[in-house]
Amino acid sequence: MDSVFWSRVLTETTLAFHIIWATIGVGVPVFISLAEYWGIRTKDPHYILLARRWTRGFVITVAVGVVTGTCIGIMLSLLWPKFMQLAGNIISLPLFMETFAFFFEAIFLGIYLYTWDTFKKPIYHWLTSIPIIIGSTMSAVFITMVNAFMNTPTGFTIAADGKLMDIDPIAAMLNPATPSKVAHVVSSAYLTSGFLLAAIAAYHILRGNKHVYYKKALRLTMIAGLIFSLLTFVAGDISGKFLAKHQPAKLAAAEWHFETQSEAPLYFGGVLDKETNEVRYAIKIPNALSILAGNSTKTEVIGLNDIPKENHPPLYIHYLFDIMVAIGVYLALVSAVFLYCWWRKKGSEWNKWLLRAIILGGPLSFIAIECGWIFAEVGRLPWIITGIMRVDKAATTSDSVALMTILFSILYLILTIVALVVLNRLFKNQPAEAELENMPSQGN
Repeated sequence: MDSVFWSRVLTETTLAFHIIWATIGVGVPVFISLAEYWGIRTKDPHYILLARRWTRGFVITVAVGVVTGTCIGIMLSLLWPKFMQLAGNIISLPLFMETFAFFFEAIFLGIYLYTWDTFKKPIYHWLTSIPIIIGSTMSAVFITMVNAFMNTPTGFTIAADGKLMDIDPIAAMLNPATPSKVAHVVSSAYLTSGFLLAAIAAYHILRGNKHVYYKKALRLTMIAGLIFSLLTFVAGDISGKFLAKHQPAKLAAAEWHFETQSEAPLYFGGVLDKETNEVRYAIKIPNALSILAGNSTKTEVIGLNDIPKENHPPLYIHYLFDIMVAIGVYLALVSAVFLYCWWRKKGSEWNKWLLRAIILGGPLSFIAIECGWIFAEVGRLPWIITGIMRVDKAATTSDSVALMTILFSILYLILTIVALVVLNRLFKNQPAEAELENMPSQGN
């Protein structure tokens, strides 16, 4: 196993770990702000307490995210020096702006955290949550721009001698992949964070704690969960059309689509016979791939047979795509069923099986996030910068990457244990019920 292999393993391990904390860091501020605003508007102390408690947990996740984010920055230079040598001249601006966005978020997070009850009008404190949302979201936007550039590189030309010419950092940032990728990353981060918080509330209710605090938390997160799930589906549809136009190999590999044709079917699941390219045991949806690619059954979808074999992504990304879509449908259905039961006002939203389904949605949403980013990265193979630089030409030649992989994996394991222990003690020693003892009941 060479340095290219270990560089990929270490990068994938780091990203798989970081994406969890980064997703929480992007999405949870939205729910903190929503809870506090609604608490102020309705003069409901339960929502104010939700914002307070969510903020405490959020600070811990930010700390871990900073460590893993720093690791990624180091690895870009150490593991992929040739990539940074080329791309650093073109796409370094959003990397710098991401750092600025993080400091912007961190400053206002400190203000928000230490100014509870210091303003005469609580709305002024709530206003300090807005910059936190802007900073955390823009951090995701700027980093996603870098990833989007790797898929559709623009903003430069390469001279005959290999030198970069006519560099335009703004054009590189606003490349064709940016709109669809940013929309999908941000909406899915909000959705995942919503289901994480919903799962925690549902867990307490399922254990028999039917305090109104947890019920209000669940209702708030489920309303947002349905909205963000629908927005994520819209973003996914936009992404499908982008792939059909700009990365046909990724779309074709994701759907095991070999023959270029219109009225192309979409396959869910199944087993691929690699000798005959026949898909067996799959759910076949007629015309769906053509509709996904261009909103019409007449849309012609390029097949893998018309793409050089050396540029084919790994075909196992089909399963990653299916898992991501299936979980997205599950989250939308669960949140819709909960809200329908609540609308009926018969208490059926507290059904044990529905609560279990919500709890399951928490870890499933993170699985979808992991499958999504693996699909995005592996689906670009063999390119690290599509059409410009292949992965095997970008990696370091160092012999110590395997050792680095072991050491960083141990670091991530320690960080996980420490974070979980701190979060457990933080909330176990200060349960919501204790903080709510002197608060008036607001009803169900």
